[in-house]
Amino acid sequence: MDPLEAIKVTFFQECEEQLSELESGLLAMEQGETDSETVNAVFRAVHSIKGGAGAFSLEPLVRFAHVFETTLDDVRAGKLAPDNNVVKVMLRAADVLADHVRAARDGGVVEEARSQELAAALEALNGEAPLAPIASEDLDDMPGLEFIPLTVSDDDGFGDDFGFTPLSAGIIDLEPEGPALRRWTVQLRPKNALYAKANETGLLLRELKRLGDIQVSIDPAELPRLAELEPEQAYLAWTVVLTTDRSQSDIQEVFEFVDGDCDLTITADDVPSSLPTLDEANIDEPFDVMALIQQAQADVQAAPAAAIMAEILAAPAPAPVFAASAPSIPAPLAATAAAAGVAPDAAHGAAAQQATIRVDLDRVDRLIDLVGELVINQAMLAQRVTESGVPRSSNIAMGLDDLEHLTREIQDSVMAIRAQPVKSVFQRMPRLVREVAAMTGKQVRLVTEGEGTEVDKTVIERLTDPITHMIRNAIDHGLERPEVRVAAGKGPEGTVRLSAAHRSGRIVIEVSDDGKGIDRPRVRQIAIDKGLIEVDSNLSDEDVDNLIFMPGFSTASSVSDISGRGVGMDVVKRSIQGLGGRIAITSRPGQGSTFTLSLPLTLAVLDGMVVSVCDHTLVAPLTAIIESLQPKAQDVRAIGPDAYVIAIRDTYTPLIDVGAMLGYRTTPLDPTKGVALLVEGEGGARAALMVDAIQGQRQVVIKSLEANYRQVEGIAAATILGDGRVALILDVDNVVAARRREKARSDAKLAAAG
Repeated sequence: MDPLEAIKVTFFQECEEQLSELESGLLAMEQGETDSETVNAVFRAVHSIKGGAGAFSLEPLVRFAHVFETTLDDVRAGKLAPDNNVVKVMLRAADVLADHVRAARDGGVVEEARSQELAAALEALNGEAPLAPIASEDLDDMPGLEFIPLTVSDDDGFGDDFGFTPLSAGIIDLEPEGPALRRWTVQLRPKNALYAKANETGLLLRELKRLGDIQVSIDPAELPRLAELEPEQAYLAWTVVLTTDRSQSDIQEVFEFVDGDCDLTITADDVPSSLPTLDEANIDEPFDVMALIQQAQADVQAAPAAAIMAEILAAPAPAPVFAASAPSIPAPLAATAAAAGVAPDAAHGAAAQQATIRVDLDRVDRLIDLVGELVINQAMLAQRVTESGVPRSSNIAMGLDDLEHLTREIQDSVMAIRAQPVKSVFQRMPRLVREVAAMTGKQVRLVTEGEGTEVDKTVIERLTDPITHMIRNAIDHGLERPEVRVAAGKGPEGTVRLSAAHRSGRIVIEVSDDGKGIDRPRVRQIAIDKGLIEVDSNLSDEDVDNLIFMPGFSTASSVSDISGRGVGMDVVKRSIQGLGGRIAITSRPGQGSTFTLSLPLTLAVLDGMVVSVCDHTLVAPLTAIIESLQPKAQDVRAIGPDAYVIAIRDTYTPLIDVGAMLGYRTTPLDPTKGVALLVEGEGGARAALMVDAIQGQRQVVIKSLEANYRQVEGIAAATILGDGRVALILDVDNVVAARRREKARSDAKLAAAG
């Protein structure tokens, strides 16, 4: 890959991170967290995107980000209160900014009208109107060129905002705000690239002012005559004397985002003798930048330099030039420190931050595959040693135990590399909620919980579409319109809750709403009308709820951009099943519905109990097993011709013959002849799985059965055992649910016959 393209790829990766931070910060502000730290984090996210975009000449992105940044800068400066209306506009602007980023990355085009509408809304919040040009003057034999006179004086409020004291000889002096502990001289000569990337020297000066008292002088020696001036060239150099109690690393941080785009030196206790101090300056004289330029370069026209300086000083409130994360075109910290004359200890703060490295995902996948093969080979080796009759106390057996522990640690460490928080998925949903709420005319508030819950990246990548479908349905079908909610005694604003948590070695994601719940009579009638069920079908509430997962089912009365095409929830179910997971519904009329997704933490390995069923070897996930026991005759009770329950701790639990359920045998197993595995499914439902025998516990590598064969009811995946045989991995919840459905059908038949 071309080096520039590689840098560009990194830039867009960082943009996604910054957009995520922007969304998080704005949502926090919407909840009332308007402290300076939150506002600054939001500002830095937009500024970082703008700065990187300037490096690649992404003009539409830069223009929109600049307007957005200006609004955020007013919030930082206290000129604009971040009330609910302001934050809502900024949330919409964040959506458009994300569109600009993705259009720049993928080569698309952002809807210009929408972009301009949001830019105008942001500018309206700023309360700024463009200045109209005044009279034009002929200057330096250039007729027709219009100039906008800018007056730079203390009356403009510049001194009030930034503490500047008018001085003679072009020195900008700022009254100290506290005791000065040390003086630093900062010499800055910007390069053309600094301005091309949408950075400004004036912003750097304002950031230095935040650190303490500064005196600024400019060197216009390279400034040409007006007729020879190139608008994209950098001509001025700056010398700043800073009196502050801050460290050298704090000063260096101001220039972090323009590293490489300027010549910079920072020296301590080195004040140029040509710079007057506060005592030497005549503070009674008016502030005159033109005098400075005329003194330094008598043959240079004063007007252009004055206009340049005035424009810099009259700019809006300060905007920091350092980013929340590394710049888009990073440079090694040591090189930066060396170029700036910074001592090694000045870089200590940056070095103390947690270091990260970007790795191609294919390499991580390859590493995980190799670890899986290592697990299989370790199991095979252990099997061979066991078959050879080597005693467990021998050095070989003890060495194999150590190898097994080491393999487990390697596997855990590698899986941790792929583990990512579900935050990346959850943060895409607020925008979806805003858009669907606007389309349906409903008031919706999204509440998210457990964003830090980690799961395998492969699972995360395939979660977006199912969650999107469920949230759209929750808003469109679940929540009522504001007037309907008020009439029902609810608040006008509906709530959609999205949560994630770890339970029993799995990740459980819930999407719930406080709407009207599932209208079961209507769902049943629609299913009958569409020929999905028979008219005389005897269905439980759970069965009726699950009808919405049938292909072609839809309760929408018309086709819209949101729903009504008969696809959606059946796609959700297939997607979740493809991940080795399951989905369940609970609904209460008038109170809302909850969709629960239960997924494996990883699609690579699991700890399992290896069991035998009719000469077949199966693996039951260890996380689902509570205990194993040998059933006693007095504890087993028959229910019907082929159903049993077992008494465990004064509670009767359904007894499921796994062999019969999977079709391995037609004659039920005598419960007293086998072993029962007490398992707990999703929602706390318990059952006892009858198997012939237990072989032992083992860590197994998961191989997709659906990808290599087809989906099998009751089976989640397959694996390769240490002896080379293929074993099927039980889907415990599916087995329990299948038995429950079978019993419901049997009860319905008995009821119909009676």
